[in-house]
Amino acid sequence: MRMIRSGKFADKKILLLDKAPKTSNDRTWCFWEAGDGFFEDIVYRKWPRVDFFSDTWNQTLEINPYSYKMIRGIDFYTRCFQEISRQPHIETVYGEIGHCVVTAEHTSLLLNGQEYIFPPAILFNSVYTPGHASLNVKQHFKGWVIETADPVFDQDKASLMDFRVHQDKGTSFAYVLPFSRNTALVEYTMFTPQLLEPDQYDAELRNYIRDFLKPGAYTVKEEEFGVIPMTNEKFSVWRDGVCHIGTAGGRTKASSGYTFQFVQRQSQEILERLLSGQSLSGLSNTPARFRFYDNTLLYILHHDTLPGREIFSTLFRKNKAAQVLKFLDNESSIGEELRIISSLPTWPFLKAAVKQLM
Repeated sequence: MRMIRSGKFADKKILLLDKAPKTSNDRTWCFWEAGDGFFEDIVYRKWPRVDFFSDTWNQTLEINPYSYKMIRGIDFYTRCFQEISRQPHIETVYGEIGHCVVTAEHTSLLLNGQEYIFPPAILFNSVYTPGHASLNVKQHFKGWVIETADPVFDQDKASLMDFRVHQDKGTSFAYVLPFSRNTALVEYTMFTPQLLEPDQYDAELRNYIRDFLKPGAYTVKEEEFGVIPMTNEKFSVWRDGVCHIGTAGGRTKASSGYTFQFVQRQSQEILERLLSGQSLSGLSNTPARFRFYDNTLLYILHHDTLPGREIFSTLFRKNKAAQVLKFLDNESSIGEELRIISSLPTWPFLKAAVKQLM
């Protein structure tokens, strides 16, 4: 078997390895996007406006030209594997991967306890293994899809961040993505180094629904749980014949945890390089100035020197929402970035910035 090397794919063999088949709706991806994107046909819901809530400031935000979009995991898996099944040069194998070693002579793979030897190949790795970092914050969350007896949701707008929940254990917020007047995904999220006990997430969700949504009787239809690493680790996209992709390749934004759109951009660049015969060793990384911004904010969140609720409230209160989203998407100009940075509390960010420079 051979995996993708470069140029045309017709005479190549692609081996896709995963632990198990994707058959359940185990997660959702949310992101903002201007216009229609590559996965527009499987966008489950999208909202042209979003709500922001804190203890001092509430606002419905117009985010034009963006829409806030949601893709369900099961729809994404179905779409991708339907396309994969039509490609005769792709073979999908499920099992436990032990190790993989890439040399100039061969590729060695331990799969389900058995070692396989392939000709030299490119390995794409999406399995994130924590490395060396001085700052590590986890974005951890649990969500319920609830169905209410009464029509209580406004399906024309989503709740992006609701900081009215208590902040006793660190930066915490909820968000609500309505599917209809009676159904919504309600998510409780934290930016902290430590996770909660499983029953604590359930308690926080129940309290939020009771105190702020007030839907009366409701039924939990689906659940999801996830942990996203937010770290100042220096990622290597290409190392020793291995191309690291997704979170493993540094495509999770350290200051927000958003990943989906950054993965799509990396995938597009990989495709263009393969089609043109260029080496993947030249794949771009996150621009240095955005890594600096992210690490500065991550330092503040990690050390809790300024409440996350205050940071994000100030960002959206003092700037146009679309400009903030553009900034968080790493697509802003230096002039736009300076205006946004100048709107934040000077002293805590200055001290954190100096720490990053040192």
